[in-house]
Amino acid sequence: MGTEGEALVVDEIPFPPQMSITKPLSLLGHGITDIEIHFLQIKFTAIGVYLDPKIVSNLQKWKGKPANELAEDDDFFEAIISAPVDKFLRVVVIKEIKGSQYGVQLESAVRDRLAAVDKYEEEEEEALEQLVDFFQSKYFKKDSLLTFYFPAASPIAEIVFASEGKEDSKIEVKNANVEEMIQKWYLGGTRGLSPTTISSLANALSAELSK
Repeated sequence: MGTEGEALVVDEIPFPPQMSITKPLSLLGHGITDIEIHFLQIKFTAIGVYLDPKIVSNLQKWKGKPANELAEDDDFFEAIISAPVDKFLRVVVIKEIKGSQYGVQLESAVRDRLAAVDKYEEEEEEALEQLVDFFQSKYFKKDSLLTFYFPAASPIAEIVFASEGKEDSKIEVKNANVEEMIQKWYLGGTRGLSPTTISSLANALSAELSK
């Protein structure tokens, strides 16, 4: 997996401007996940969203729209998720948590989205259970890395967890509905996990669309 160019720093965490998985993908969105507790902002992860630059051809309907409009337009993010291009998410841990806590968050977010569109069947439940099991034994130390790869050519997503000094562990998500809802959790517009990432994506893609 290649990286090149000068890194963009998000909350002291560097993100390369490009990553090559099977082809070069560009960093088009970045941000953080956080929560406010007793008026304190607790940051959990930094996120980089890498997309095939060809995605712009799938978004021509929004050409000329300002970034603030795009950030509020869930149809725009639906189009990003459904676009037949490679997508890659790089998530770096800022505040350590147990993998089981992350797994429960992911399971709840994905299950709720599936149930809302009546797509939560036995196959989806099984795929989610496997994901929860995968994260159960992990510990998300600071600077641990979680990546999600959504290849255009396949409905199978690949999730990799890497923590300092330990061998990378990997799981494949073979259920297309679960795979789609994981994308929606991170990239789902106003219902996405990280408003800063959504805003950043809207800015970058608005600029690309105005070229």
